Amino acid sequence: MLLWLAFGLLVAVVGVIVATFASSAWTPRVVQEVPATYVFPGTRPTIPWPGSGQAALDVPDLGELGDSGPVTTPMPIASVAKVLTAYQILTDHPLAVGADGPSIVVSAEDAAAYGRQLAERQSLVLVARGEVLSERQALQALLLASADNVARLLARWDAGSVDDFLVRLNRTAVRLGMAHSAYTDPSGLDRRTVSTALDQLLLARVAIRNPAFAEIVSEKSAVIPVAGRIRNFNGLLGRDGVIGIKTGSTAAAGGCLMFAADLVQGEHTQANERMRVYGVVLGQPGTETTILPHALAAARRLIESTRSVLATATIVPVGQRVAVVHEALHADRTLAPRVAVGVVGWPGLRYSLRVAGPASAATLIVQSDAEPGYRVVSGLR
Repeated sequence: MLLWLAFGLLVAVVGVIVATFASSAWTPRVVQEVPATYVFPGTRPTIPWPGSGQAALDVPDLGELGDSGPVTTPMPIASVAKVLTAYQILTDHPLAVGADGPSIVVSAEDAAAYGRQLAERQSLVLVARGEVLSERQALQALLLASADNVARLLARWDAGSVDDFLVRLNRTAVRLGMAHSAYTDPSGLDRRTVSTALDQLLLARVAIRNPAFAEIVSEKSAVIPVAGRIRNFNGLLGRDGVIGIKTGSTAAAGGCLMFAADLVQGEHTQANERMRVYGVVLGQPGTETTILPHALAAARRLIESTRSVLATATIVPVGQRVAVVHEALHADRTLAPRVAVGVVGWPGLRYSLRVAGPASAATLIVQSDAEPGYRVVSGLR
């Protein structure tokens, strides 16, 4: 009996020892030593927003640079509406980069309507009965020459009728989170087709992810069968890093532009050297001939301003101690980045810094507070 008692006591002691060694007291502990936040030095930049209408700027991964005007109040958007039309077409009929896609035949009704539409001073490309356009050519006419007649042609080809296409279009807007948008026609000619700068900014970021869409909106010109060479109305294309996206102008909407531009930053480490900025300008005033140039000029000022305020900063140089590993029966071990940790941002932009992961493979995660998607991850040693 005594022997069994002693054996039980021994087992209990061993269990305590094992439990002790398995407890958190014996697990390596990583203690962060760098501050939990970093704020880009300087005061928040002043952006030259247009004096009327709406405008918004966004740098993906970093966050919104700001907006101006009543950006939650829907307003006419003219041919900027064709971006969602193109996005819907490419969603329903995916197109590979460089591919022509299926054929679309111009009906007698489409051809006959051209004269009336021309008299109404709509934005058009010449079409003829029986003309065959590839999907790519139709999208080029839609997005470069801003052809209202091709918007309707594409709508009927996609859904069977313009009304059925609009049902799809508005469902897609809801799915994308465009809470202040309503599409009553596929071209934006109807003043009841309305949206906001923020909704269109959201759409810009989604649409450009489609490689075929991005390829087409970056083209300065294209050739289609009957109309011949058509040209892109976006006069900023190819300047100041501009890669698209869509112009728009009507008396009701004023001058409008949805744009994207790639801004190249200087040499730095662990941060993107090429930053893309998205912007939307709506409702720029002027005459029939000046509203679009005014929108283009406003967008160019916003792009130049963004380029001037974007900067790079080294948050943690090589070798700087960012954390200490405490481990029982071992000397403390310091962790430092293998390379300098740098970020892109603007004055006042705030970042969170966090050391995460096990002691054997800890990383320093730097994340913009403005947009959680932005991350700079550095391995530690």
